[in-house]
This record gives sequence, C-alpha cells and structure tokens, in this order.
Amino acid sequence: MAPRFAIPQPLRWLCSALLLAGIMLGGLHADWDFSQISRKAEALYGPLGAGQQRIDDWQQLLASRQSLGEAEQLKVVNLFFNRQLRYREDTDLWHQVDYWATPIESLWKGAGDCEDYAIAKYFSLRHLGVSADKLRITYVKAVRLNRAHMVLTYYSSPDAMPLVLDSLIDAIEPASVRTDLLPVYAFNAEGVWLPGAQGNKKVSDTKRLSRWQDVLKKMQAEGFPLETTQ
Repeated sequence: MAPRFAIPQPLRWLCSALLLAGIMLGGLHADWDFSQISRKAEALYGPLGAGQQRIDDWQQLLASRQSLGEAEQLKVVNLFFNRQLRYREDTDLWHQVDYWATPIESLWKGAGDCEDYAIAKYFSLRHLGVSADKLRITYVKAVRLNRAHMVLTYYSSPDAMPLVLDSLIDAIEPASVRTDLLPVYAFNAEGVWLPGAQGNKKVSDTKRLSRWQDVLKKMQAEGFPLETTQ
C-alpha cells in the first residue's frame, strides 16, 4: 500500500539514529554471493518458484552492466524493475498496512508497491557503483492520484536538477518536468532532506528510519554483506 500522505507524519518515522542507514548493503567493495542469497532466501521464505528466475535475471543484469555509464545504468535498472514487478498494495501482498520489502522479497513475489520499486532500484545502482550521495529515496505527493508516492531520485552533482526514476512511467525525466509530483522528504544512507525554496536542506544525520532499518536487517539475513560507506 502507498504510504499515507501527511507532511508531518513521515517525520515521525525518523525515530532511532540513521547510524544503521549509514551501514550500506552491497557497497562498492563487497561482492554479492547470489548462490548463498538464494539459499538463505529459500530458508526464510520457502520455495522461490518463479522468483528464482527473476533473482537470476537481476544477478545477470548487475553482472553485465558494471561498465556502463551512469545514465545507461539508470535506464536499465529502472526498466528492469518496472517490467519485473507488478503493482500490489501492501495489504494484499503482505497483509500489513505499510511494509518495506527487500529487493529479494519483491522479486520473489514479482510484485510490490512504490517504495519497493524505489528500494530495489536504489540498492541495484549502489551495487553498480553509483555513490550514495547521488541517490535519494524520495517521498512525494502524486498530485493526479492525490496520494503519497515514492520514487528514486538521482543527482549527477549536488546542485543538479534530479532525475526521477518512477514505477508509474518508464521514462526518466527531470524533476522540473514532473510537476505532478510534490516532494515531501528524501533520505539515503547519509541523511534526511526536506525540500525548500533554497533547495533541499539536510535535517538529520543522527536519526534512523525504523522501516529502513528493518530492510537492512532483512537483507543481512538474506546474505547480503554489510559495509560502512566512506
């Protein structure tokens, strides 16, 4: 299910220290052992079924796209998850009001909601070598849908207009074109940002998103290595 939209409410989720979010999974130096990851995922979730092929396809994508430039990496990762996953509300898929899935959980199910797409794209691009300071998982209000939504945004430089990787459309467009999306807040491993007239303002690097922490812990249980980002 898409997160409930209320501007003050998401900030209540910044409840513990963003310390663990500073510990990134699959950073630039750690290899991902997909044989081990699949074994652990099967032990955790049961038979992976058709999900195993989706996980294998993800492994192949990551292995074959290391040498691409970042613009091409954005395109292939965005399209991969938009095609591999179908949209399902959390209440239908996980029987919870708001559940943040790991990329393995999403590929196992072949489905997810907006945050699951954004999380999977984030970790994929980090593993391909895109630095954390260029990526932010961003909560927005989708104006036409009149509901909260999550996207991944990419900054080629700190002051650049971000590009939006969205589960709603395959095209990657600048935020200036996506006037249908109103930013609420954004986060990555390095902190939490709020939008403002003078640009995004970092408001925390000592708090932690509890659901983000849960994703990191689940990925560790799935066999992904934990690394501290420099």
